[in-house]
Amino acid sequence: MVDFRTMANRYASQLSLCLPQNTFTHTLARTVHAHMIASGFRPRGHILNRLIDIYCKSSSIGYARHLFDQIPNPDVIARTTLFKAYATLGNLKLAKEIFDGIPLSMRDTVCYNAMITAYSHNGDGLAALKVFGGMRKEGFRPDNFTFSSVLGALSLIADDEKHCEQLHCAVIRSGLGSVTSVLNALISAYVNCASSPLVSSSLLMAAARKLFEAMPKKDELSWTTMITGYVRNDDLGAARELLDGMTEKLVVAWNAMISGYVHHRFYEVAFQMFRKMFSLGIHQDEYTYTSIISASSNAGLYKYGRQIHAYVLRTEVQPSPQFILSVHNALISFYGKFGKLDEARQIFNQMPIKDLVSWNAVLSGYVNVGRIEEAKSIFQEMPERNLLTWTVMISGLAQNGFGEEGLKLFNQMRLEGLEPCDYAYAGAITSCAVLGSLENGRQLHSQLVQLGHDSSLSAGNALITMYARCGVVEFAYSVFLTMPYVDSVSWNAMIAALAQHGHGVQAIQLYEEMLKEDILPDRITFLTILSACSHAGLVKEGRFYFDTMYSCYGITPGEDHYARLVDLLCRAGKFFEAKDVIESMPSEPGVSIWEALLAGCRIHGNMDLGIQAAERLFQLKPQHDGTYILLSNMYATLGQWDDVAKVRTLMKERGVKKEPACSWIEVDNKVHVFLVDDTVHPEVHDVYKYLEGLVLEMRKLGYVPDTKFVLHDMEVEHKEYALSTHSEKLAVAYGIMKLPIGATIRIFKNLRICGDCHNAFEFISKVVEREIIVRDGKRFHHFRNGDCSCGNYW
Repeated sequence: MVDFRTMANRYASQLSLCLPQNTFTHTLARTVHAHMIASGFRPRGHILNRLIDIYCKSSSIGYARHLFDQIPNPDVIARTTLFKAYATLGNLKLAKEIFDGIPLSMRDTVCYNAMITAYSHNGDGLAALKVFGGMRKEGFRPDNFTFSSVLGALSLIADDEKHCEQLHCAVIRSGLGSVTSVLNALISAYVNCASSPLVSSSLLMAAARKLFEAMPKKDELSWTTMITGYVRNDDLGAARELLDGMTEKLVVAWNAMISGYVHHRFYEVAFQMFRKMFSLGIHQDEYTYTSIISASSNAGLYKYGRQIHAYVLRTEVQPSPQFILSVHNALISFYGKFGKLDEARQIFNQMPIKDLVSWNAVLSGYVNVGRIEEAKSIFQEMPERNLLTWTVMISGLAQNGFGEEGLKLFNQMRLEGLEPCDYAYAGAITSCAVLGSLENGRQLHSQLVQLGHDSSLSAGNALITMYARCGVVEFAYSVFLTMPYVDSVSWNAMIAALAQHGHGVQAIQLYEEMLKEDILPDRITFLTILSACSHAGLVKEGRFYFDTMYSCYGITPGEDHYARLVDLLCRAGKFFEAKDVIESMPSEPGVSIWEALLAGCRIHGNMDLGIQAAERLFQLKPQHDGTYILLSNMYATLGQWDDVAKVRTLMKERGVKKEPACSWIEVDNKVHVFLVDDTVHPEVHDVYKYLEGLVLEMRKLGYVPDTKFVLHDMEVEHKEYALSTHSEKLAVAYGIMKLPIGATIRIFKNLRICGDCHNAFEFISKVVEREIIVRDGKRFHHFRNGDCSCGNYW
């Protein structure tokens, strides 16, 4: 009969074959364990510890725990092995439970090191320091692994230089002040603490540098920690000086330097560094390429980025899976940034492995160019989603006019248990702006305040736009004034808000205030200020600001700026000046120029010039319904019905369909939509009946329907009836019927407001003694006591 010792030695020998551990050796270990059970052998001591270790490392922690629980008095090795496994899985509660169960007499430095490391690796620096304090209190001597781990934990939370100094002193007293790994960890603690706003970064970086210079032996981590520290603390000069003094060619250090230049937008220097790496024979890895591809993208250098892509394909013969994943993700983002989605999708489709970054990158590409249907398809295909995924999709829907879908997706995200960040809220708030849903926007604003996101710059900017587009520009201004920090986007949003509401003088005043705050205007700023001048008829001011674009700020006007200037001049009837501007353009005028000219001709009845503009638009954009409608309306105003018929025939021949006019109003958190001559809305007959009585009251005050705005040849009484069925009138009447007495009526229309409706609303505001706010396709109109904020200049 084989004795116990012989069997134990045999099983120990067999388990020794299970090193190094992999799938095969894990299976072998289970086979050996099964044989032990079948033979009746009860393992003890080192055999049990070996089995527990193997099961822990094979992710079979349930087996390991079962064995552990069968041991009457587990030794420190078994306990340490098990709580380290729990910590690796992120289950710190069970790890601490095992650690706390180790008797003090059984503990050693190794088990304390393991617990400190567990907390440190799981991001709980305070708990790690607490274990270290208990270790010293109980008289255990820290070794170099202890200090490396506890200094790593300190790096997570350090915000006071005293913390670093105290541990520095402890390291010196322990006699480990010359151990490279400990000194590296200490330097890292100083560097990370230097990033805290509560300390003087220059003093701490000086302390780190002094420690670095005194090191008896520096390794790769020493150099990269120091260089990265300088980069993170915005001292690129010191980082470069250190890099240039290196004798070793460490790719990690060079990557840190290039990444720093890219982060601080020194793209040309980053490219120089990249080329120098090649000339020095330093092998470029995935981190090098992702940084330089990002630089190409941010600098707008499409051809350079393509060259980098070609270089990678030519030089990287057998790239690792991690290399392929990282570089391809960067390339997808790069091509997406330039709208080259075919190239981005081809890379994505050919990737052998895709991660969440890959999916988010290709999703962002489609969203950024407005290809929303394809973006929706990608979103549905994604095997997993994170907060960024939802935020990109919500914002993309909102920015491309799909406000209702954006809000639904925001609510779905919350139902699935994700807590929205400030960017997700910004997307949802933008959706409310698109819909004109003031109540939903207010609710989201309240949630922002409750969650502490109200100080967010992106959310604040979205709120400015939302309140402005929902007709309450005073709330937008209140948000702007109370934001803790504003940027050029905030100023542009507020100037645009004032412009939309016809407050041209106030918009100019805000622009001048922006300049006093040393905020430089950008091309968007000038678009908003030109719009403000156009809506308010401030011709002299608009021309002045247009001229200062290049002369004062070096911004070359684009076609969109010229279009705003032409619009400004044409609205004021200055057609000769508008023609001079068009002829002075550095490039051939495009669609937006001729549209601005045609719209001005429509306002002032300039038939000859309007026909010229329309003919150019027919050539440039033959399928756009707006050109046909404006030209038809001009003919109708002059009673030239034969010409109206010709235009409508031309539309039919070319298959051009007119966008139907619709208006909508929010009542009790529900949006009610009305079409012209509506028969669909369930209460529309009551609305017509109410309107009949309202018109009688308006006539008493002098209202006469302006039949020139009926664009069909019919009898006068039929024309008056046609005017009464306009969608905006139906929406206003419904609001008066349903909203509380005295409440402001806010309606929204997809097209320009009808001239007769504009006139009617002035009378209605006086009859019902309410403010009526109308947002049409161009601007806002505020009707109060028989007057409109536009002063009939629209």
